[in-house]
Amino acid sequence: MSIDSAPEVRTDEQQSLATAAARNLATTTKSAPQMQGISSRWVQRTLPWVQTDGGVYRVNRRLTYTVGDGRIEFNQNGSDVRVIPQELSELSLLRGYDDMEVLNALASRFTQREFEPGDVLAREGSPADHLYLIAHGRVHKTTEGPYGETTRLGVLADGDKFGERYLLDHQPNWEFTVKAATAGTLLEIARDRFIALVDDSPSLQAQIHRVQSLPQHRQNSHGEAEIALASGHVGEPDLPATFADYELKPREYELSVAQTVLRVHSRVADLYNKPMNQTEHQLRLTIQALRERQEHELINNPDFGLLHNADFKQRIQTQEGPPTPDDLDDLITMRRNTQFMFAHPKAIAAFGKECNKRGLPIGTVDVNGHHLPAWRGVPLLPCGKIPISAGQTSSIIAVRVGEDNEGVIGLNQIGLPDEVEPGLNARFMGISDKGIISYLVSTYFSAAVLVPDALGVLENVEVRPRD
Repeated sequence: MSIDSAPEVRTDEQQSLATAAARNLATTTKSAPQMQGISSRWVQRTLPWVQTDGGVYRVNRRLTYTVGDGRIEFNQNGSDVRVIPQELSELSLLRGYDDMEVLNALASRFTQREFEPGDVLAREGSPADHLYLIAHGRVHKTTEGPYGETTRLGVLADGDKFGERYLLDHQPNWEFTVKAATAGTLLEIARDRFIALVDDSPSLQAQIHRVQSLPQHRQNSHGEAEIALASGHVGEPDLPATFADYELKPREYELSVAQTVLRVHSRVADLYNKPMNQTEHQLRLTIQALRERQEHELINNPDFGLLHNADFKQRIQTQEGPPTPDDLDDLITMRRNTQFMFAHPKAIAAFGKECNKRGLPIGTVDVNGHHLPAWRGVPLLPCGKIPISAGQTSSIIAVRVGEDNEGVIGLNQIGLPDEVEPGLNARFMGISDKGIISYLVSTYFSAAVLVPDALGVLENVEVRPRD
């Protein structure tokens, strides 16, 4: 025990009142109850919140033609990996196909193969005689540029596939090179084995005929049904007639809820309210906890969370593992007017280290009075709710926000009964026979992506320092 904190002892030589005795007559100055779990909650602070009457928000879009652009999942039993048969319907040729006997037979024809960094899985110009499904790992897809240089086309990772478009072609050749960047596992099937299964299955033949006979709708670069226009004409030519088609079954977002029952004993509320109101501070801390849960759900909810709501075409992989300036450039340029990026603080630190290696400074921008790191003028906002996997990888989210900007928006409803904060209310539930007062505290919220390119994710961002 330190000298300052030792108890005072009365002595015969004491000439004045001791501080220990004096404190019995003094009043202490107290802080309000503090809470360590409060974060900056940048997602809630940056999303524009839209009043959602009726609790449902419908996103109407132009009609988009999309076939088989999903990712494939696998079953893993130790080192043995097998494709889930139903997941094969994510292939464009098998979209909507549900003959489980054929899907099981097709799944059993895939063979597992391990690859190491540097392995060439497909070489441009060589025969394209396999379909590959990547179960785990990262590969680079490249082609030879017009001047002989290597041009990167993209990065493929867990759940991606390549070689499907060549399955029904006659003696096709690879139009790109695929080279492994990390060790990993893939499943492969030879093209002739797939053709043999098609020859033996009338239902699979009918499925392929149905897909190939679908009308070839004209689309723009975003997959939307094209609006026919004419320009640069002279004289009096016949002008094209057109209309903007809409999706027949637009997505609807229902408000989600986070709730708890706050209980305060009446004796506490009656007797222990000075200088601070106990019920008020209990409610304040409960609201903070609910807002933290709301932030977590906006990122991780499987239905409307940003990580799960991103279109597969708007997900990209890092080139090497750690987040590099090139990776963030790719993420930003996937959409017009990227306004914010959200990343775990460890991912921001990893990006800073990569910039330091290259001698590149990270800029700063002012966001609501806060000086925050930025890249290309886009703020990198810290968000501890973005998970870090056991393999020390995370994600970086890029968004364009606003209803008038065809971006990402938050959904809530203001004007609730007994509302305490916008979209949050505390309703009195009564007093029990034990004298306990109960309040139902609820917050209603969701998030909506108005068009797919409003939200993008850089996946498998390595945050662990490399040796």
